[in-house]
Amino acid sequence: MTTVSMGIPSLPGVVRAPSMVGRPDVPHLLDSFGRIARDLRISVTEKCSLRCTYCMPAEGLPNLEFEQLLTAEEIARLVGVADRLLGVREVRFTGGEPLVRKDIVDIIALTARHAPGVELSMTTNGIGLERRAERLREAGLTRVNVSLDTIDRKHFASLTRRDRLPAVLGGIDGALAAGLTPVKINAVLMRETLHGAQDLVQWCLDRGVDLRFIEQMPLDADREWARSTMVSAAELLDLLGKRFTLTEIGRTDPSAPAEEWTVNGGPATVGIIASVTRSFCADCDRTRLTAEGTVRSCLFSDSETDLRVALRGGATDEEIADLWRGAMWNKWAGHGMEREDFVPPERSMGAIGG
Repeated sequence: MTTVSMGIPSLPGVVRAPSMVGRPDVPHLLDSFGRIARDLRISVTEKCSLRCTYCMPAEGLPNLEFEQLLTAEEIARLVGVADRLLGVREVRFTGGEPLVRKDIVDIIALTARHAPGVELSMTTNGIGLERRAERLREAGLTRVNVSLDTIDRKHFASLTRRDRLPAVLGGIDGALAAGLTPVKINAVLMRETLHGAQDLVQWCLDRGVDLRFIEQMPLDADREWARSTMVSAAELLDLLGKRFTLTEIGRTDPSAPAEEWTVNGGPATVGIIASVTRSFCADCDRTRLTAEGTVRSCLFSDSETDLRVALRGGATDEEIADLWRGAMWNKWAGHGMEREDFVPPERSMGAIGG
């Protein structure tokens, strides 16, 4: 299987500065549709301890050489640039699986020192979190999102191709004990686990953790996604409504991806990120860095701007900021999944970062 078909396109060895034509002289990450990116997602690795069917192929992604990855110091510097020069206020570390990086605690600690006013969080599958949660909190991590699609061990093993549910549940307990709260659970809606959605809601209610269901997007490495077979937000709500009383809240923040409903009168809520059927692209405030240090303005755009080459070539912070501004100025209006001619990106979710 080729590198491109596995989801990691070849990257240029030189920086191609994006067009800034028509862009007003403002410091923040403005795009041509008036949106401002203040939420940064950073992938720190392409490796993962699971093989979720909607994210990675069974054999995993091709290994990146260590020198292709941003170092802890480079990550911290870029977050500092994003904070001081570009107005980014939140940073989420992703993967692959960020906990497979042996230096993840150092990454958090260095980043916290470079950008002391920025909220640092992490999306993780929870494996290994139990033994590292306290050190991560001490380093500056504030909270975690844990991916958990089902609490049925057999279905978990089938979906992730690994029998690791006890380790994930242990990681959630470890995060709660360490105070990495609120702990949020991310559950991708899949046809094979839909019947367990009610039990997952109850499990989260019993433990006081927040739950957000996510419509599956066409970002799977096996290219098997189809709109005709995906589980929609409407179908999920119909199912949950048979066991719980749900009252719609909506979005308290227009840029927040999740719409929320109170469960049985509250205060507990359940959220749904309906990226496909109830698109929120018009209010998107995210910017993304891949593990190799390229800016992706949108999950579904294969256009990338290489900051790693600039970093290692001696670029100043302001020169890096200008490259980043240009990348975001050219952001698409939306992912376009509703169009007949929609084409998924070359990279799968595991190669982009959640």
